[in-house]
Amino acid sequence: MDPLFAWVEASWPSRWLRESLSIFAFPMVLTLHTLGLALLAGSSSALCLRLLGVARQVPVGALAPLLSLAWCGFWLNAVTGLALVWAYPTKALTNLLFYGKLALVALGVVLLLRLRRHCAGGPASPAPERTRATRRLAALLLGTWVAAIFAGRFLAYTYQRLLVGH
Repeated sequence: MDPLFAWVEASWPSRWLRESLSIFAFPMVLTLHTLGLALLAGSSSALCLRLLGVARQVPVGALAPLLSLAWCGFWLNAVTGLALVWAYPTKALTNLLFYGKLALVALGVVLLLRLRRHCAGGPASPAPERTRATRRLAALLLGTWVAAIFAGRFLAYTYQRLLVGH
């Protein structure tokens, strides 16, 4: 894989992201990645907390627009995440924790989709916060986002190789 990593690292987008002093290079990509995380994990966590009994006076349906924000955050993170990997492919793709983070994000997306289905019941269905399965799903999704965030933060400190030649 080193020849592929070396090719990506030598490309102008990778070099620009890593080496440019411009605020629009690595700092902006990292900032947008953090914003995407806030939208994705924050919005879905607000829904999860409501389903777990926090702010009972707020109807669950009133939080439905948060799911749109969560998906915006997901796509923002997908694009900026690809840019971050392009900047440091060796660092990311040789770190097992990176794959763990991706697995946690994939699990979080699946759980978010399932949670959305639980909350989309018709008028005859029980309130979603009253079902045990929905509460378990909400708690699992919260835990998944916490684990994904920790994994993402640890990526900065747990790599074995930064670039092909280093």
